[in-house]
Amino acid sequence: MIEILNPTLLARAKDTGALVAEILQTLKGRSAVGTNLLDIDRWAKEMIMEAGALSCYVDYAPSFGRGPFGHYICTAVNDAVLHGLPHDYALADGDLLTLDLAVSRGGVAADSAISFVVGGARPAASVAMIETTERALAAGIAAAGPGARVGDLSHAIGTVLREAGYPINTEFGGHGIGSTMHQDPHISNTGRPGRGYKLRPGLLLALEPWVMEDTAQLVTDADGWTLRSATGCRTAHSEHTVAITEDGAEILTLAR
Repeated sequence: MIEILNPTLLARAKDTGALVAEILQTLKGRSAVGTNLLDIDRWAKEMIMEAGALSCYVDYAPSFGRGPFGHYICTAVNDAVLHGLPHDYALADGDLLTLDLAVSRGGVAADSAISFVVGGARPAASVAMIETTERALAAGIAAAGPGARVGDLSHAIGTVLREAGYPINTEFGGHGIGSTMHQDPHISNTGRPGRGYKLRPGLLLALEPWVMEDTAQLVTDADGWTLRSATGCRTAHSEHTVAITEDGAEILTLAR
C-alpha cells in the first residue's frame, strides 16, 4: 500500500515527527555510561504515553521477527544494527548505541534512528561510520522530490556508502510510512537511478542508510529480533521521515 497524505494528515505527520525527534534527543542526553537499556525503553514508554501517542513497536509482529516485539524502542549496541531488543545491559564507555523509534499520533506515524558513541571515548572508526550514514541520509533526501524515482534515492545513498568503503546489505532499507509504520515503496540502500516508483507530493518516506564495518551479512540473536553483523564488527544506522513536497522533501524528524 502507498498512501498520499492530504494537507490535514501532513500537518499531523509533522507533529508526530517533531515528537519522535524530541524523544530521541532526550534519550540520547540520558544515555550515559552505566545506563541500562531497559531504562531507555522505560523512558521511551513514559514519553510516548505522556504525549498521547502510540508505540509502533509494542505489538509489531512481522514475519521475520519472533513477535510481538513487546518494547517501545530499538536499542542496538556495537555489533547490533537493527531491531535491537532492549535487555538488561548497562552501557560502557565507547559503546556505539543506535536508538530507533517509531510512534503514531493523530493516525500518522513517524520513524527515525540515531547512532552515537556513549561516554568520553571516541573511536575514530565508529565516528567515521556514523558520519557516513548521516551523509548518505542527506544525499538520499537531497535526491528526493516530486518526479524523482525511488532508484534515484537508493543510488544517492549507495554511492556515499560504497565510496566510503562499506559493504551494503539490501535485505532491509527505507520504506513508505503513513497510517502504518511500514508501507510501500521499499527503498534499498543501493540501486539504479531512474528506476522504481515515481515520487508524488504528500508521500511520506522513511530513509535509513545503515552499514556494518566489514560485512554485508546479518545474523539473528537468540531473542529472535536483534540483527547483528556476522563478523562481530561495529555498525551504524541513521534515519529520518521525510515528506515529499511540491519542490523537494521536508525532514519531519529533524531535532529542533
